[in-house]
Amino acid sequence: MNTASLCAGLSCGLALLSLPAAAQTPDTTLRIHAPPAGKAFWAYLNDDFTVRVRTPGGEWRDLYEYNVKVDLDRPQDASMVTFDMAGPVEVAVKKNNGDVRRVEVRPDSAGVRARLVGNTATFRLDRPARISVEFDGDRLHNLHLFADAPEGNLPPPGPGVIHFGPGVHPLPEGQKSFRIPSNTTVVIAGGALVQGNIEVRDAENVRILGHGIVDRPQEGITIANSRNVTVDGPIVLNPNHYSVLCGQSTGVAIRNLKSVSASSWSDGLDFMSCSDVRVDSVFMRNSDDTIAIYGGRWDYKGDARNYRITNSILWADIAHPINIGLHGTPGAAEVLEDIAFQNIDVLGHDEDDRDYQGVMAITDGDNNLVRDVRFEDIRIDSVEEGMLFNFRVVFNAKYSHAPGRGIERISVRNVRFKGGDINRPVIAGHSPDRIVRGVTIENLAVGGKRLGRSDIDVGPFVEGLVVR
Repeated sequence: MNTASLCAGLSCGLALLSLPAAAQTPDTTLRIHAPPAGKAFWAYLNDDFTVRVRTPGGEWRDLYEYNVKVDLDRPQDASMVTFDMAGPVEVAVKKNNGDVRRVEVRPDSAGVRARLVGNTATFRLDRPARISVEFDGDRLHNLHLFADAPEGNLPPPGPGVIHFGPGVHPLPEGQKSFRIPSNTTVVIAGGALVQGNIEVRDAENVRILGHGIVDRPQEGITIANSRNVTVDGPIVLNPNHYSVLCGQSTGVAIRNLKSVSASSWSDGLDFMSCSDVRVDSVFMRNSDDTIAIYGGRWDYKGDARNYRITNSILWADIAHPINIGLHGTPGAAEVLEDIAFQNIDVLGHDEDDRDYQGVMAITDGDNNLVRDVRFEDIRIDSVEEGMLFNFRVVFNAKYSHAPGRGIERISVRNVRFKGGDINRPVIAGHSPDRIVRGVTIENLAVGGKRLGRSDIDVGPFVEGLVVR
């Protein structure tokens, strides 16, 4: 491939590689991505499991098991596999060490039931899925399985296309990121390992597509001061910071992103002063907030409006699965509004500090006004330490410049938690002019029992609370 001609007019300065496409079964129902080659094969491998996949009744094919880090409290080695499917497949997962008594596949909403014979669990997938396979309740050394729909016809290398084919792609010497210009499609094809930050800054009309991996970057994908940016399909593994940082940008769509992280402040998706955002069908397992929505922070300033986060799986080994409102621009009065989380599975929430607890958290600081937020159809599987929701106007001495201005019109509807020993949810204002107003809780069940007002710690400066 002629790299010079690919980059002509793009000022991309990237080292590009295109290798043969991953092998396919003859009927193209199942696509297995190429594993890392050479020394990288052993550097990325986790041999806790042997994972095989086939079309029903067909020949079993081995998958490559990547090592991923989870849980910052005490980072552990877990596993990850990925493949594409265009029809039903059968999966076999063998645990290679120790005896096995039971297996669980989460989330329950995936509808996957595994059969255990000896140390091998088998199950069928009728559609693409993002699941966790866990033996004997071990969630720190589990298998993350990402079965995607086919990548489709990704654009080949050419004008306006930056193409990472299967293989390892380190940052070119002297570069801090892969900088992406406007009007560009970035292909991270299945089997690609991109070792560096993908940076979209001061740009527009950018697409980042494909089922490859952004691996071990300082930050996975940066979208800053940009508009009309789509991220569809990649995996972000082991970032030192955010999986996706989005600052002061509009028209952002993030679909089918998968992320696993276990470093300090390795949040999943963080939005600072962004509007018109769509997040759909993501799997986020992070050692800090999995999705956070703020006003201004650092160089990013402005309101945050019009968010739809749907059909996704969130797993916070530390901090919140959902956090809204803590940061804002000092001296400003920003508004965060029209935010909806719908059809969400929460696989975990663990936070030692009560001030930072809450599967659904609105922690309103920095003169932000948070209003018109909806949480609907939320299924909470596990809370190791924490609470279901935490809606407070606060002054956080560590992070805030001022208390928030208030929280208004919050709806929590059709939420269920399997049950367990957790802290009571909290609703509280800060002062007579910084209140929580108009919270409605409908059909929130814990262990099959509907939550009532007496089950909530209602603090001062709260008006119009309805629980039914």
